Amino acid sequence: TSSRIMPATLLQLCFADRYQRLRYRTALVLYLLVILIGDIPGVRADVGEYASGGVLHSFGYGVLTLILFSGTGGGMARRALLSVLTVAAMGALDEFIQSFLPYRHGSVHDWLVDMAAAMLVSLLLTFLWPRMVDAALGKSAPLPDA
Repeated sequence: TSSRIMPATLLQLCFADRYQRLRYRTALVLYLLVILIGDIPGVRADVGEYASGGVLHSFGYGVLTLILFSGTGGGMARRALLSVLTVAAMGALDEFIQSFLPYRHGSVHDWLVDMAAAMLVSLLLTFLWPRMVDAALGKSAPLPDA
C-alpha cells in the first residue's frame, strides 16, 4: 500500500490546487539556484560542453514556466500571462547580472530564447493543463478559458 501512497502524494504535489504556492516558491528557488550556480566561474563553460546555450535556456526557462504555470491560480489565460511575464523578468535579471561578470556576458538573444520557451510552454499548458490535472487527480477538470 505504501507504493500507492507515494505516487498519489507526488501527483497531489504536482497538480492539486492546495499546493500551488509550494510549486510557485519552488520555481523561485530553482531560479535562484540557476543564477547562483550559473554565475560560478567556469561552470557555464563546463556545462556548455554538453549542451548549447540555446538548449540550456530553452529547457531551463521552459521548466520554470511549467512550474510557475502550475503554481499560479486563476484561469488558464491568467496563468499563461503571469508565467510569461515572470519569465521575462527572470530572464532579464539573469542577463543583467551576467553583464557585470567578466567571464559571462548578458545577451538579448538568450532572453529572447527564454521568452520563446515561456510562450510555447504556456500556450501548450493553456490547453493541456486541465486535462493533465483531470488525468492525474481523477476528477473532472474545467475546460480552458483562454
